[in-house]
Amino acid sequence: MSEITLNSEQLKEILKSAIIELIRDKREEVSEFLAEIIEDIVMERAIAEGETTELVNSDSIFQLLEPKS
Repeated sequence: MSEITLNSEQLKEILKSAIIELIRDKREEVSEFLAEIIEDIVMERAIAEGETTELVNSDSIFQLLEPKS
């Protein structure tokens, strides 16, 4: 088996081409993957913020969720 040597610019171009091809061929899967990442980040930030804020009782939450007449 022969050894392949790449410099950093060649590797960068190969990776860029591979990523572009992946996005073109698997657009829906990539979109779903990115959406999941964004959801995870938002959830992580919400949890972190929740850890530093004042606690409220569940009745207050349910009142906010009830439809207004």
